[in-house]
This record gives sequence, structure tokens and C-alpha cells, in this order.
Amino acid sequence: MSQALSLTTLLAIPLAPLIGAISAGVWGTKFGGNLIGRRMSHTLAILGVLIAFILSAATLKSVAEGARFNETVYTWMVLGGLKMEIGFLVDGLTAMMMCVVSFVSLMVHIYTVGYMEEDEGYNRFFAYISLFTFSMLMLVMSNNMLQLFFGWEAVGLVSYLLIGFWFNKPTAIFANMKAFLVNRVGDFGFILGIGLLAAYAGSLNYTEVFARSAELSKLMLPGTDWMLITVACICLFIGAMGKSAQFPLHVWLPDSMEGPTPISALIHAATMVTAGIFMVARMSPLFELSDVALNFILVIGAITALFMGFLGIIQNDIKRVVAYSTLSQLGYMTVALGASAYSVAVFHLMTHAFFKALLFLAAGSVIMGVHHNQDIRWMGGLRKYMPITWMTSLLGSLALIGTPFFSGFYSKDEIIMAVHASHLPASGFAYFAVLAGVFVTAFYSFRMYFLVFHGRERFDQNPDTHHGHDHGQDDAHHKPNESPWVVTVPLILLAIPSVVIGYITIGPMLFGDFLKDSILIDSEIHKALEVLREEFHGPVQLAVHGLSAAPFWLALSGVVCAYYMYMVNPALPAAIKRGVTPLFNLLENKYYMDWFNENVLARGARGLGVALWKVGDQALIDGACVNGSWRIVGWVSGVIRKVQTGYLYDYALTMVLGVFVLMTYFVWLK
Repeated sequence: MSQALSLTTLLAIPLAPLIGAISAGVWGTKFGGNLIGRRMSHTLAILGVLIAFILSAATLKSVAEGARFNETVYTWMVLGGLKMEIGFLVDGLTAMMMCVVSFVSLMVHIYTVGYMEEDEGYNRFFAYISLFTFSMLMLVMSNNMLQLFFGWEAVGLVSYLLIGFWFNKPTAIFANMKAFLVNRVGDFGFILGIGLLAAYAGSLNYTEVFARSAELSKLMLPGTDWMLITVACICLFIGAMGKSAQFPLHVWLPDSMEGPTPISALIHAATMVTAGIFMVARMSPLFELSDVALNFILVIGAITALFMGFLGIIQNDIKRVVAYSTLSQLGYMTVALGASAYSVAVFHLMTHAFFKALLFLAAGSVIMGVHHNQDIRWMGGLRKYMPITWMTSLLGSLALIGTPFFSGFYSKDEIIMAVHASHLPASGFAYFAVLAGVFVTAFYSFRMYFLVFHGRERFDQNPDTHHGHDHGQDDAHHKPNESPWVVTVPLILLAIPSVVIGYITIGPMLFGDFLKDSILIDSEIHKALEVLREEFHGPVQLAVHGLSAAPFWLALSGVVCAYYMYMVNPALPAAIKRGVTPLFNLLENKYYMDWFNENVLARGARGLGVALWKVGDQALIDGACVNGSWRIVGWVSGVIRKVQTGYLYDYALTMVLGVFVLMTYFVWLK
């Protein structure tokens, strides 16, 4: 029997983290006079997120029993027939996202107590991550595109503040500005898509726009032969490309690792970067009407899944390896969206949130254990020094590569099968990309795992005496040590769902009614999910079958290759590098995307700006309009001044000449 959802409870979910953010950010900093100390600041911030998680879990339980909520909370303004409102839509998709966001955020808040213990900006950091949690919850709970856009921009702003948290560090400032500008490119497309839908549907409310989707599908973009719905969906997806770091708008995410490690787990693995995936899934009634848009999504996702994975192979910074893994997995989710398997994409979003947050926090634990060294080439043998971090990292890595019975297996395997069942023209390329990506993911994941936790100890041989990416400390000659409990407890709590959540939830999420009213699929045209439904006979059977399927053997091959190359024959990678130097340089320079952006786009933009300044501002506006006008007036005044002599005979002569000219003119007319 379902129970009604309370508006008061729903309001408390985003407002509790907001109150925690205000408490830590105002009264816990110089801005508010440092009225509360560190302990009270992190207590209030953690309490706010804990309340949000408990209420989100209760909401999820009610939603699973059939409860739903879709109401306006506050009307901001009405322009003609267009209402701008704040409202909540709580269904299966929203409730799942609320739990994922609040739980991962809670783990990150607890973890931060240990990780940021010595940082001067301790209270400010808690204010930022609580504010981010509020923004993300407002995004996923929205029932209209205005509130969606508010949450969308708010998480972008807080991400900017967190990436540049160490604002005295030049690389961090460059990274946060890069993230901000690249996201603005995507957001320009996003707001164009919202504008098109608002203009032709006459509403910003999801339900009202979806109700008019059949009408929208028949309209053409004025002045073109393009379908309006196709243009709107592609514009919306461009926004998702920026936020969810899809090629070619992916360039900001690896550099965002310049921020503290906890935000890498919170923002760039589990929540913010999945906002684009959530948005496309939420807009499924619109995307289903355009095969062109879906095909575009499929191609972009396939490129990101495969080619970003290649970059993870050559990374030596432990956080950047995990960052490129995030890019690749976001590509998998995007591919599932393109195949109209929206629920599979959301399923992978959920499982990925747990094991990727685990891997990021484990990376942070390793960084603390080896005294802020981040180069995996100078680690090794940490298994005996950091047993909890080692075991949780292993579990996270096994989930990431899709080991049967682990959570990542169920979602990745379903994505591969869905793409194989898709009828879109790009499905062949996408299927190859996601299948090849399995080997690549396993290789770079276990390359990192073996170099960090196994083999000979190298943490005392680092030639770089200033390796602290996070804090700049140099303790290379101290033995590693396990992290404190505030770090290891979140690792353990994240490791549990990383192992079991896929097994538990695959049935209701993909083949039950949990997402039935959240996601709309035209099963007559897009049959991928129906194919998966016919072939699903329970999680155990799926995992057993997976042991003989191609993805499992590709993943196993990747692990074996990584073990041989970095444990058995460590000279082989250097030999391969010498043999394929041009390819290595291509990967080392990240396909020259940064070079292209900085030397072509940015320099071209600067050149255009200088040209507009010189020609438009200085020559036309200042020179012709402003200065030119007074010069003309001055010249005319000078000429007229010479005519105004003050002598009567000059004026009489002028009158006679004027009469003569007029008479001549009229005679000529006759």
C-alpha cells in the first residue's frame, strides 16, 4: 500500500545541506567572524547531509511502494502564459538519484574530516561540498526546466569553486577556469534547447512539455528543413556533453583533478558529471522522437568510451588514471542513452557512482599514506602497509572492469547487449567501441592496481623532491601507513554497494516497474530493452552466462596483460613505447585537443576579439561615430562661420545669388 509523500519532508532534503553550508561558510569562516570552530562546522555540515540521506532513503522506500509527487512549490513569475516555478517531481528516477547523491556526499563529508584535517580552508571546504549537495538535489528533484537549469548552473559554479579551492596554486586556477569556460559552451546549447521547447510548447514544466511531444515532432525549425524536435534534442545533449564531459567537451575533467581528492569523488565521479545522463533520461519522451539525435548521442558516447580509455593507459598520476576511467564510463552511459536503453544508462550511473567514488577515495587514501605523492611509478608494495585501502581498491577495480557478480558487471554487460540489439546506423561502431573498451578498462585499472599495491617498494626512490600535488609535502623517506578511521570507514561503506548493488537492483530497475513512469521508450521502434528483457532470467544466470561471454574474457585478458607487463616483465612497456613513439606522443598530448583549443580556438577568439576592438570599437564606434560626428560638426561650423561675416552687402549678394539659382532651377524644370 503506497503512502503519500510529504512536501515538508521533500523540502527538508535539499534545505538541510543548504543550512549546513551556510553554517560552515558564514559562521565558520572569517566572513562571519569564526563564531564556530572546525568541529562544529563539520558536525553541522555532516548532520545536514545525513538528514538528507535518511529522508531520501525513506522517500525511496515510499516510491518503491507506489508513492509519487509532482507539484509546484512556489511560483516565481508568470510571463504571458509561461509560468516560472519551483516544484518537485519525485518518481523512481528522482528517488534513486536522491539516494545516490546524498549517500556519496555523506561518505565524502566523513572522509573529508581526515583528508583535509591540516588545511587552512577546512570550514570553507565543508561549506562548498554541502552547497554542492544542495544544488545537485535541486537539479534532480526539479519538475521543470527552469529549476533544472538553476541546479545545472549551481553545480557548475560550486565545481568552479572546488576545483580552484587552492587558489594560490596556478594549475588549480587554470583548471577551474578551463572547466568553467568549457561548461559554458555546453550550457549555451542547453539553454537554446530549453528555449526552443519553451517557445513551441508554451511551458517549462516537464509534464506539460511531454504532453505536447507529438505536436512538437511534426514541426520544422523555421527557415530550414530540420525537424524542430531533432534540433532541440541535440541542443539539450550539447549541454550534457559539457556537464558529462563527452568528446570534444571532455577536456576540463582530467585537469579538474587539481582540486582536493574528496571533490573528485563527489563531483567528478558520482554526481555532477552524471547530471547530463540524468537529464537525457528524464527527457526520454522527447529523445525517442528523433533517431537522428539518438544516433548522434551513440557516436559521441562511443568515441568517448574508447578513446578516453586509451588515455588512461599512459597516465602516471593516480587521480588522472581514475579520471580518464570516469570519462570512459560516462561514454558507456551515453552509448546506452543512444541505444534507447535509458534505464540501463541510469543503472550504470548508479553502480558507477559507488565504485568510482570508492576508487577516488581509495586513491586519496593512498596519497595520504605515501605522504602526498601521486605518481604510481613511485609506489609499489602498499598492500602490507594499507590493508583496508588495498582490499577496497581491489573490490572497486573488480567492479569497474565488470567482473561477474560485481555491480559493474550487471550494468556494463547490459549496455553492451543493448548496443548490440540497437538498429541505429552507428550501433556497429558503438558495439566495437564498448567491447574494445572492456579490455582497455581492465588493462589501465589493473596497471594502476599492480603498480600501487604489488611489486617492489619504490616510494623511497622518487626523484621528485616536491611531489605533493595536494599539499606539497615531502616525506618520501617515511614508511606508508594506513589512513585513519574517518577515511577507511567510508571506503568500507562504499565497497559494500560496489559489490552487491547491481545484483540486488537489476531486476526492479531494468525489468520491473520502478522506472516505468519515469522513462518512456517507443518499444515498436527501439527494441533494445525488450531484447534484454527476453534474455534476462535472473542475476545469477546472467553472471554465470557472463563467465563464458566475450566481455569477461576481454577483461581477463586486460588483467593478465597488465600483470605480465608490470609485474613479470617491467621492461616491456618501455620497449613498446620506443617502438610506437608517434602513437605514444599522440596519447601523451591527449590527441592534441588542448593544443587545438589553446592555439586555434582560444587564439582565434583572441584574434577576433582584438579585431572587434580595433575595427569595431576604436575605428567605427570611437573613430567614426563618436569622434567623427564632432569633427563633421566642427568642419560644417567652420564653413558656415566664414559665411556669417556681419556685412549687409555680403548678405544681399547671397540673396541675389539664391534667387538666381532658384529661377534657373525652375526654368530648367519647364
